Amino acid sequence: MGQSQSDGETGVHLGQIQRLYKKFVSECPSGNLHLHEFRKIFGISAQSLTEESAYMDSVFHSFDTNEDDTVDFVEYVAAVHLVLRGKLEDKLKWSFKVYDRDGDGQLEKHEVRHLIKTIYAIRKHSGQTKSDDLSPDQICNRIFELVDKNKDGHISLDEFMEGAQKDEWVMNHLKLDVQPTGWFIEQHSKIF
Repeated sequence: MGQSQSDGETGVHLGQIQRLYKKFVSECPSGNLHLHEFRKIFGISAQSLTEESAYMDSVFHSFDTNEDDTVDFVEYVAAVHLVLRGKLEDKLKWSFKVYDRDGDGQLEKHEVRHLIKTIYAIRKHSGQTKSDDLSPDQICNRIFELVDKNKDGHISLDEFMEGAQKDEWVMNHLKLDVQPTGWFIEQHSKIF
């Protein structure tokens, strides 16, 4: 009674939370995950690209919901759950939040272009781009063409969600996939 919280397949049980807490405290004895620890979990080091580091900084700040420059245990559980078991809709909402750098609830072209350029640089560095790929500016322009339904120069959350779910090309360019290191997946997939 009161021992678990479950909403079917996506529920998190008390035992899982207890194991996650033990792991969190062993990795973050202060009770808070700082940016440098977060970067380490995701494999960002001094040898990483500037773009990779900037991208992870954006991801970190999107998980830091109370904006205190740390990720506490509650924020950590939400982040781990999203990364490992989150629904597409939740991942898209989170992606929107990462794109929306100024937090005004709408995406301007410069925000989308910035993140597209960052992701493009990371993919190019890792050999994941082809010579016939569109440039970041072309990708950004095409996203706005396809997603900004009312043509006001901004993409709302509703437009973002609808556009990504209706068009696979848009989905592939808008949905952010966090690629945690093997350590992160190994440690946390045992818990969930």
